[in-house]
Amino acid sequence: MKTLIIVENLSKNYSKKEAVKNINFKINENEILGLLGPNGCGKTTTIAMMLGLLKPTSGKVLINGEDIDKNRISLLHKMNFISPYIELPKKLSVKENLIVYGHLYGVKKVKSRIEYLTEKLRLKEFLNKQTGELSSGQKNRVSLAKALINDPSILFLDEPTASLDPETGNYVRSFIEKISKEKNMSILLASHNMDEVKRLCKNVLMMKDGEIIDKGAPNELIKKHGKTNLEEVFLKLNKVDDEF
Repeated sequence: MKTLIIVENLSKNYSKKEAVKNINFKINENEILGLLGPNGCGKTTTIAMMLGLLKPTSGKVLINGEDIDKNRISLLHKMNFISPYIELPKKLSVKENLIVYGHLYGVKKVKSRIEYLTEKLRLKEFLNKQTGELSSGQKNRVSLAKALINDPSILFLDEPTASLDPETGNYVRSFIEKISKEKNMSILLASHNMDEVKRLCKNVLMMKDGEIIDKGAPNELIKKHGKTNLEEVFLKLNKVDDEF
């Protein structure tokens, strides 16, 4: 299987704080890799460096053999992302937002691409509403549509189903599974939903305090740590005491 992304000795320091500490991993073509860890462990910083939005203190990210730090402009059209920390312009309608981002990414047939995403992500009922007027779940779906507007081969998903009701969340997960296989897409998924991670991810990285403290297939990690599910593994590795 072809390796599409290599993260090599990647670190990021802010003054005296080490946000990410010399991490190494790879993502193959047509693989969904889970990135798990508590808030503040370095997940979002890692994704930002992989997107070329943050300059690493040391180390590098190679996308198909090219250093993202040196070739960001040429590589960005192959990539996209969703994050709950970044909102789309609130005064624009959903459709206007998708048109703008479609043009920014150089999508040639923007209208047909929006029609496809509208159908697949169930956006029709609020397509012409201002984005700022939407519920959190609706905004989440619009952000996912934005992340797919340029038909990327690499996708970074930071809490992609946050705020979605169970039925819509299940639908979106099924859509992610399907499109990743159809497009041979490589996906890095950061999520606090352990059932989602177990369902979607072939392998998982466990992060704590900027370091990768364990990795492996979900079932292998569950067996290794003598637990019954991935959430229990997460709690064990982060030493969360459930007694009050």
